[in-house]
Amino acid sequence: MKVIEVAVHGLGTEPKTQQHVVVLRETDGTRVLPIFVGPCEAQAIARLLKHESFPRPLTHDLLALLVEGLHAKVTRVVITELRDGTYFASLFLGRGQEVLSVDARPSDSIAVALRTQAPLYVNEDLLQSPPERPAVSDEPDEPSGPPSPEVPLTDEQKAEQLRRYLENLDPEDFGKFQM
Repeated sequence: MKVIEVAVHGLGTEPKTQQHVVVLRETDGTRVLPIFVGPCEAQAIARLLKHESFPRPLTHDLLALLVEGLHAKVTRVVITELRDGTYFASLFLGRGQEVLSVDARPSDSIAVALRTQAPLYVNEDLLQSPPERPAVSDEPDEPSGPPSPEVPLTDEQKAEQLRRYLENLDPEDFGKFQM
């Protein structure tokens, strides 16, 4: 599996469903990976992006403190696959010569990686290039016939639709993330 380094490019709320989305973008390119996350994880990521600190450790802070207390280090996070509409990730911990890979949710892994300043990677197969922009014409569109009946989309198709929509957005288009 070839992995590509990514960074958190944006965090927002998808307008139709009001679900929270974190957008990862390759560091040396334009491909993105949008991942729906729960409200708690979105809030944890948002707080870190805003550089907010709290007097007591929150859950992801606690995990980072435990790793540090065990004299280990989060060396990297890899979003590995999409299976049955669910993304999977591995959190890699290093201590001395030992390396431990821990199965984790991508949202938690991203929050921990941001807290520990560990690099984020994505399986290249999950990233897709932005779609080609259609040529602009001043001629009216020809009717293409009657619309096809509504066919329910699979989770993968919904994710692909969202990915294409998000690839063409500027981070400013997300608006302010609100909790």
